[in-house]
Amino acid sequence: MIAPEQFNLASWLLDERVAEGRGQRVALICGEESYTYAEVQRRANQAAQRFLEAGLQIEQRLLLSLPDGIDYVAALFGAFKVGAAVVMVNPALPDEEIMDLLEFSRATVAVLDRSSIPYGQYLKARLGPADLQGGSGEFQTRSTHRDDIALWLFSGGTTGRPKAVLQSHQSFYNTTVLYGQNFLKMSEADRTLAVPKLFFGYATGSNLFFPFSVGGTAILFPEKSTAEALFAHIERHRPTILINVPTLVNQMVTTGAQRDLSSLRLATSAGEALPETLYRKWKETFGVELLDGLGTAEQWHVFLSNQVGEVRPGSLGRPVPGFEVRVCDEDGQEVPRGEIGRLWAGGDARALCYWQLPEASQAALRGRFFASSDLMRQDEDGYFYYCGRADELLKVSGRWLAPAEVESCLLTHPAVRECAVVGQVGSDGLTRPYAFVIGSGASEQELKDHVLARLEAYKHPRGVTFVESLPRTHLGKVDRTALRRLPV
Repeated sequence: MIAPEQFNLASWLLDERVAEGRGQRVALICGEESYTYAEVQRRANQAAQRFLEAGLQIEQRLLLSLPDGIDYVAALFGAFKVGAAVVMVNPALPDEEIMDLLEFSRATVAVLDRSSIPYGQYLKARLGPADLQGGSGEFQTRSTHRDDIALWLFSGGTTGRPKAVLQSHQSFYNTTVLYGQNFLKMSEADRTLAVPKLFFGYATGSNLFFPFSVGGTAILFPEKSTAEALFAHIERHRPTILINVPTLVNQMVTTGAQRDLSSLRLATSAGEALPETLYRKWKETFGVELLDGLGTAEQWHVFLSNQVGEVRPGSLGRPVPGFEVRVCDEDGQEVPRGEIGRLWAGGDARALCYWQLPEASQAALRGRFFASSDLMRQDEDGYFYYCGRADELLKVSGRWLAPAEVESCLLTHPAVRECAVVGQVGSDGLTRPYAFVIGSGASEQELKDHVLARLEAYKHPRGVTFVESLPRTHLGKVDRTALRRLPV
């Protein structure tokens, strides 16, 4: 799906809604406040004016690190209007990590909610939320090319600085139409609510770009996503689509059996594999369809997904129409159905490059395809199944083991709320699976026996440690590198 050659996301997602007569429709709900499309446009125009005054130029970078709310949306669209690229950064990061990303990206303007960040080598202006308002509220959105950089997304690395994935206006147009409009069938009647925050590309699309593209409403809240917060927002604002992740799916089914989710027509899940057991618990508890899918920063957003009426629990579904997905060997050749190989995802949302990583860019970005480290298999009906990452597979007793298989088995035990399995190297130099479990009411041996009774013996965890929480990356995924460092 190719955008017009001269194309700007702010024009397409915001200015066009006002021009077509939807200016008085509610675009955002932020706590007690609601904002129409005309009000969001005015705030974005004011932000664009302030960015120009601060010296931001077309193709320069603006670092954006704010909690979800009207100020975030105004800054994002305001930067697009100027023709700048936005570096979206988790506002919960410590100062030193934000400072590192400022220098790394060479952003000339930053929008932050803290004053402790110094200017550094490249930064010309540091603006807070209060600095984004004022002025006439009129601004002529600059013309940009569809292949101009719109956003820097950060991949979910677990060690060191994550890779910066540079994505164009074109990529967001492609997937907003193919997945948001055509696959999820979003309309102006939809209200979206998301677990992840807007700095995460999954939420940028599902809880902003997708509803804005059809005149719908996005529900934002700045506080941490918890099951109780989600239930409260659902019961108060009555969203029709919930953008979820497995961790919160689990929390919600554990604590919310009596809560009212009747306003939802569907929910999505991405970010991590959704175990079949957890899918079934969700359906039994709430009766709402839950569509598990897979997306990457490199091929922006979801390109593999289950579909309403065609869900196969435990699978990632089939390719979203408009994308091509393959399972390949190390040479890029497709493997037979049923065999495990690397995921290759092709489409018109492929990233331009990794910033300052030419070798990694050449290895991963192949024509229209992104060659991933995710391992998949495809069944005879075309459904895809996640088998872990190439760097997470464990060689145990001379055989390959996917931690996700053991985790799914552990989750079928009623005492296990969350878990993660990693490889631990013993004094003999051999790798064995080891489980970290959140839960109570079961002994270590009971959980070992539970897996032994259901999987081949070499797959059972040789040890189990009960923990209060699991370490997570900046995108909320389980940080397996940190887990391997924990004492056992």
